[in-house]
Amino acid sequence: MLKKGMAEPSTAQEPVRFETHPSRYTHLKLKTEGPIARLALDVVEEKPMRPGYTLKQNSYDLGVDIELADAVQRLRFEHPEVRAVVVTSNQPRIFCAGANIYMLGSSSHAFKVNFCKFTNETRLSLEEACAHSGQHYVAALNGVAAGGGYELALACEHIVLCDDGSSAVSFPETPLLAVLPGTGGLTRLVDKRKVRRDLADVFSTLAEGVRGKRAKDWGLVDEVAPKSKFDEVVVARANAFVSQTPEKKGPGVTLDALDPKRAEDGGKITSSYKFVTLSVDTEGRVADLTMRGPDSAAPGTAEDLRKLGAQGWHLRAFRELDDALLDLRFNHPGVGLVCLRTEGDAKAVRAWDESLAKLSGEDWFAKEVLLFVKRTLKRLDLTAKSFFAIAEPSSCFTGTLLELALASDRTYAKAGDEPARLGLSSLNFDGLPMSSGITRLEARFLADPSRVMALAQRLAGGEPDVDAEGALELGLATFAPDEIDWDDEVRLAIEERVSLSPDALTGMEANLRFCGPETLETKIFARLSAWQNWIFQRPNAVGERGALTMYGRPERPEFDWRRT
Repeated sequence: MLKKGMAEPSTAQEPVRFETHPSRYTHLKLKTEGPIARLALDVVEEKPMRPGYTLKQNSYDLGVDIELADAVQRLRFEHPEVRAVVVTSNQPRIFCAGANIYMLGSSSHAFKVNFCKFTNETRLSLEEACAHSGQHYVAALNGVAAGGGYELALACEHIVLCDDGSSAVSFPETPLLAVLPGTGGLTRLVDKRKVRRDLADVFSTLAEGVRGKRAKDWGLVDEVAPKSKFDEVVVARANAFVSQTPEKKGPGVTLDALDPKRAEDGGKITSSYKFVTLSVDTEGRVADLTMRGPDSAAPGTAEDLRKLGAQGWHLRAFRELDDALLDLRFNHPGVGLVCLRTEGDAKAVRAWDESLAKLSGEDWFAKEVLLFVKRTLKRLDLTAKSFFAIAEPSSCFTGTLLELALASDRTYAKAGDEPARLGLSSLNFDGLPMSSGITRLEARFLADPSRVMALAQRLAGGEPDVDAEGALELGLATFAPDEIDWDDEVRLAIEERVSLSPDALTGMEANLRFCGPETLETKIFARLSAWQNWIFQRPNAVGERGALTMYGRPERPEFDWRRT
């Protein structure tokens, strides 16, 4: 049950849109001054993403997170001059209270799952900016950082806490809500910051958190500074990062609006972008997502790529794919299967790939484009839908578009007199790792790495393409029906998939997709899934007398004390 006054989880919300711009931010203030940017949380309580709750104490909902994701992305592409980003609060005595409890209480389970996943993907992008983009994030905690607020700080490279007697860091979820820091907090605590397990145990059960010198001694923050010197210490730390980070050459690239055209006709909803079309059959619970290859020659130099800017094929097409994937997650929870299709010229895709691979080693913008393609493909890996790649004669599953097939749960390639063809580029072997840190080819052939080497030799030997039957033999396709069987086999496969339990499929796919090494990322998402799909549905948290239900009321929660 929900707390009195909370709305029941809505099943008919307005569609969530993920495009925004700093001029439209409601809750964040972004300011750049030379090599340092200031990103301040200043959440407007009375402007939640949807009615029914207020965003007290700089707490956040999906609307705030969308602004944060946009800011991190724009800093990387539009402000290459920025080498340090200070994340702080414009509100007194509070940095951030984390995810808004009343928003969570009034949301459907599916929304909560996707909200937490999106939040963590944004924080991983922030961490990637620190590691690979020369933009170092400093968390300036000028107040209490609780729950998701402290998790945001943990995603930053350096944490400075104000030692004013009230500012603190805390994970109050376990003692107050009977849940967990749900977007990677505990994993970052012990894996990233390497806080001792016993100290992390104490910290995570203290609702009031830890302040001052103890926070520094336990490894929860990097520095503490008295209020009188806090701003000075934060600026000094930001300048230190600036001084040790090389400058980037060339101006930034503006990320213009994607502006898809959306239409609905008889239960079919279509979103049409320049290089992507998403068509959703709500009644059949199936979506078709088609990506088209380049419509122009590959850039020969970094200057050529810069002139194309956000209209360059990789950046434009994968920004569209990213938006379509988020649309599927949040606005089409009933869709169980996505059929991935491609169209275009395989040679053109390969030419663009080889250009990007070369230029990314010498130009910051090309590198950012490649990193963005990588992040988008990870978003696909982590999306709780079944994916079938459907390769036909008009397809161009080559290079970066072949990654769509490699990320899919199955690939159907049409054989016969006019067969589908699949192709390789150098980016299939380097530059686009999964969350596990290995390529999708390495994950596919985990039992026999020599098969990856053989494919690399094919590419080096001038044989990058293979027809459907060859793809089946090489392990790049799951099935290769001919013209006679094609329609029936694909139709039956689709019908069978959408008839199966979505819960069982989500669990099955998550287990199968991430074979191989475990990393901080894979741990976070695996543990996040356990939290979302078990703890967050247990009566101790959300039952009639559960801790989340009783939050803010004078009565104490009632627990089932049996461990399971």
